[in-house]
Amino acid sequence: MPDIIDKERAIRSIVSSAVKSYANGFSTRHLAEVDDENGVINMKIHNVFIAALGPEIQYYSALARSLDSSLGNMLESMAISIAVLNYEVSQHVEGTLYNEQTDFIAELLEQYKRKEGRHTPKAADYQGISLKRGAAHTKRHESDYYLVDTETGMHYLIELKIGGDLDNKKARSEKEALLEQYCILTNQLGSEDKVKILFATAYNRYGEGKPWTQGRVRQFFSDDELCISKDFWNLVCKSERGYDIVIDEYKKNAHYINEALDEIKDAYLPNE
Repeated sequence: MPDIIDKERAIRSIVSSAVKSYANGFSTRHLAEVDDENGVINMKIHNVFIAALGPEIQYYSALARSLDSSLGNMLESMAISIAVLNYEVSQHVEGTLYNEQTDFIAELLEQYKRKEGRHTPKAADYQGISLKRGAAHTKRHESDYYLVDTETGMHYLIELKIGGDLDNKKARSEKEALLEQYCILTNQLGSEDKVKILFATAYNRYGEGKPWTQGRVRQFFSDDELCISKDFWNLVCKSERGYDIVIDEYKKNAHYINEALDEIKDAYLPNE
């Protein structure tokens, strides 16, 4: 039990520290740019069609885009810090990739992509790909998260999209990269039993607990390869309560971000 309590404390400490640091950095950055024409917000407020709606809408429109992007970066970094508590964590995969494997991947992705007789993705589609050999080359892939569970020997290759937004070209390329990383790892390990690829999101855009139905993702990723919201946080926390702990602690510290936003608003809209 002490180990469980200590892990929860560590997770909460990481979340709290990440939110406080983010709020301070976000505020400091934007306050320093109030009089800078090339500042993040000032560069985005010159849309005359938005400006016609009034300065407050103009300000919030620019700020929302900056907040969404930077908050996503903070969540990615926070998830890595939490994962380090439970896994060996890397952000790249490098090794031998066989030409027969890349050919197989290309053919499989075309089956997913075609409109007529489209193949529904399944994790079993690439079972046995490590047996395809022949001519080889060395390749390196940058990875969002490559986690190794030293207790179970499982290797997780994770592509994280905070909100899950992918266009058709991006979905195909993301699956291709994950499959190539899968090949590199299984070639090294000599087995496919302990490697899993996942498409993950930090939250469920359809509502927590609801099915993930985004067509562009489902065209290339199977149910077994989806790691949406709660499943993602539970995985990186290595706890069935991971999501609840992260969200609870985030909510407790969210006021720091609100206070930073108030400071920024006072600087950019002093008369509002």
